[in-house]
Amino acid sequence: MKKRMRVVVAHRTGGHDDAVADAPGLDGLREPWDLGGLRIPNRVVQAPLAGIGNRAFRLQAHRHGAGLVVSEMVASMGIHHGNRKTAGMLRIDPAEGVTAIQLFGADPSVMAEAARAAQDAGASAVDINMGCPVPKICKTGAGAALLADPVHAASIVRAMADAVRIPVMVKMRRGLTPDEARPVDLARRFEQAGAAALTVHPRAAAEEYAGTSDHRITGDVAAAVAIPVVASGDILTPGQAAGVLRSAGCAAVMIGRAALGDPWLLGAMAGGHAARPGLEGVVAEVARFAADVRATLGDHTACHYMRKFYPWYLAGEDVPAREVAALLTDPTLDDALARLARLVGHA
Repeated sequence: MKKRMRVVVAHRTGGHDDAVADAPGLDGLREPWDLGGLRIPNRVVQAPLAGIGNRAFRLQAHRHGAGLVVSEMVASMGIHHGNRKTAGMLRIDPAEGVTAIQLFGADPSVMAEAARAAQDAGASAVDINMGCPVPKICKTGAGAALLADPVHAASIVRAMADAVRIPVMVKMRRGLTPDEARPVDLARRFEQAGAAALTVHPRAAAEEYAGTSDHRITGDVAAAVAIPVVASGDILTPGQAAGVLRSAGCAAVMIGRAALGDPWLLGAMAGGHAARPGLEGVVAEVARFAADVRATLGDHTACHYMRKFYPWYLAGEDVPAREVAALLTDPTLDDALARLARLVGHA
């Protein structure tokens, strides 16, 4: 999903449009819910973003209020073949809170093996990627391609559910194409195979990220199964989150692109956390996040990883475009952080 994920960050003015503490409907987001025997403290879930959702990102999401955090997708075949980099993606910090590892693959036995490895690494749950529409994933039979063969897809769910003690979740699109989509049938099949929860992105895989998510489809799925359903797609504000939770009758909402550069949004939804600060507070948060990224990825990789975040964090702030551009070419992470510090007069 990394190459095709369209990220849109709205202009920010230091707050969230409907994020006041007593806004109607937000109380529902702040209630706990049960996921296969796990108690999730609120109904805000951090999305599994490919190339982004590493340990440092999950730590930040939990710190800002997400009740459940989910890793970027991890290749089951990489785990099977003992790939060192892939194995490193299973590392979990206890400070992340309730953490699910998302796995992708098409072989039931290999996916079951990967689920056991995630459980052994300390995962609270495992999540099966049946939503990624990127060709390099789908051509292996994984991601959204699994939706083309519901019987085989359900066999993967069953193999994984039988292999581990922790809950097995499925993150699914409504189908491959709008005309062929049968999301209720898929959901019921996955429930029968042992899924403990479903995350529904109501676009078809062929639509990728075009148009707007129709959460009436999410509601149809939630009404058809007895397990929790998480709504995913185009949930950008606390008011939208509360509205989808209520109208779709789902258990939780999943937040992805909207929180990139704005982790305070998670707190605005989940409650009990500070609103987005001014520039000085934003820079302090970037520095704290960067320290966790450095500890997770090492200096060189952290420098490149952080470059995607600077424009997201600085969207809507009074920062010259030339300074934002310079952050993308600063040769080291320390150089970039020093530049940010100068922006707020701390250097």
